[in-house]
Amino acid sequence: MTSYAQTMARDYELGGKAAVAAMIAALFAGSTALTPLYIIYKQAFGFSQVTLTLVYAVYVVGNLGALLFFGRVSDVIGRRPAALAAMGVAVVSAVFFLFAENLAWLDIARILSGLGIGVGAGAGTAWLAELIEGKDKSRAAIITTSTNFIGLGVGALMAGLLAQYAPWPLRLTFAVYLILLALVTVLIWRTRETVSSPGRFSDVSLRPRLSVPDNVRAQFVAPAVTGFGAMALVGFYAALAPSILAQQLHVTNHAEAGGLFFELSIVAAATIVGTARLSARSTMLAALALMIPAVALVVAAQIYASMALMIAATAVCGAAAALGYRGGLQVVNQIAPDDRRAEVVSVFFICCFCGNALPVIGIGVLSGLASATMASLAFAGMIIVFSMVALGFGAKYAR
Repeated sequence: MTSYAQTMARDYELGGKAAVAAMIAALFAGSTALTPLYIIYKQAFGFSQVTLTLVYAVYVVGNLGALLFFGRVSDVIGRRPAALAAMGVAVVSAVFFLFAENLAWLDIARILSGLGIGVGAGAGTAWLAELIEGKDKSRAAIITTSTNFIGLGVGALMAGLLAQYAPWPLRLTFAVYLILLALVTVLIWRTRETVSSPGRFSDVSLRPRLSVPDNVRAQFVAPAVTGFGAMALVGFYAALAPSILAQQLHVTNHAEAGGLFFELSIVAAATIVGTARLSARSTMLAALALMIPAVALVVAAQIYASMALMIAATAVCGAAAALGYRGGLQVVNQIAPDDRRAEVVSVFFICCFCGNALPVIGIGVLSGLASATMASLAFAGMIIVFSMVALGFGAKYAR
């Protein structure tokens, strides 16, 4: 009887980890569902390339709002209530996308998507670390980051296939996504709470109070810098790849656009799992080194209008982003105090989300003033300089 009870408990714990991983994947899938649809929205609503990149980047407003004001909320009220709230916000975001009639609807939907991801990513990452028994928190980072990238890839691929081969491309994608969110919400509802004495929402201070404890602040710098660079690379690719395909490579198939981002995400997830035995420090330094050939290949694909180079660039971008994101998060999970884990993880995500959005805004503005190729060259130069500086910094301080 005892053996049966232990088996049931183990199965329940496995189900809980799977549910939290599915939540993280579902939330991030909503952020890339637009990737193959940007060109359709651009034609339907008549906005410029600058506006397109701003639509991509505006979700950082929701990210930062969530992390600044609600970064500690799951530490106080519990992981499950915070996760359910994040799923609710994602549902509202999907409804705005479903009925979008103009640019304002898209902006609101993107901000809400960022808000849901900001709350859910911090709560889900801390929840997984606590559901995994033992002191080895690297498993939590591997599960979180791999499912994150799988969600990003599945969201883009699903939207691309539906946009190309099904009716109502700007509606059906989000109708299907709403069904997915409903299923995942049920799973989260059934997952065990890990905060021992959760309080009430009224106990949460809404004053921005995110910080990194003094005793781990020096250790936090290296993963923060690496996370910023890794997600800047993903943002550059996600925002500009559809336009490069349409304008330079003359590819108009939306499924191909979604498939390329799916390639990036699957390569990223495979890289995370395949390099699980690498130390966090080695992983971060490898990511910074790979960023240089990654951006060089993207620009080369754009200049020479080569699909072969674009496919190679996609793979290298995926590997570099995966190593940077996983290595950084692994260090953060290891150094964060138990009672402030969600808070410290949220600070790390702020660095990642800023990297994902802010450089893309600059590229959008520059592409309006000069050519798209010149904008890409400027971004590539920035990433190369950043990577060289960060490599020197990381080699000295990332121990």
